[in-house]
Amino acid sequence: MWHEVYIGLGSNLLQPQQQIQQAFKALAALPLTRLMQHSSLYQSKALTLPDDPHPQPDYLNAVACLSTQLAPESLLDALLAIEQQQGRKRTGQRWQPRPLDLDILLYGTLTYSSSRLSIPHPEIPQRAFVLYPLHECNSRLCLPDGRSVQELLAQCPAADLIRINT
Repeated sequence: MWHEVYIGLGSNLLQPQQQIQQAFKALAALPLTRLMQHSSLYQSKALTLPDDPHPQPDYLNAVACLSTQLAPESLLDALLAIEQQQGRKRTGQRWQPRPLDLDILLYGTLTYSSSRLSIPHPEIPQRAFVLYPLHECNSRLCLPDGRSVQELLAQCPAADLIRINT
């Protein structure tokens, strides 16, 4: 069975635009998976962490739409392998600079929770850098709870978000 899946991509290290372009190619090469489309790139401001004396570089973000037969946990394993191949080293600390971050945002209408994975991604409604590229990929998209991406966009301002290419 094929499932429509949306993946969030982000990068703010080691040539972020190339990291995301390389990730699109890696996603297209996954077994039992087709890259259907992807959004433009969006630049967003990195979080300023109170304990970090050095500000992080801005992020580039995008969304990819896949059709896959991979189960959610198998897809997660494949995404983590892509991150590692592209130089990501997980330290256990959140909000750190990274060459690549891949998140399963939506997996069809599935609601799923395990110790490793939550679908839909719980922070979608608060993230303009996710909502705008999601909307670009599918303007009629809804979360499993029935809220539309269009509706969520109206509640999430795009402050400091810049669309940089198509």
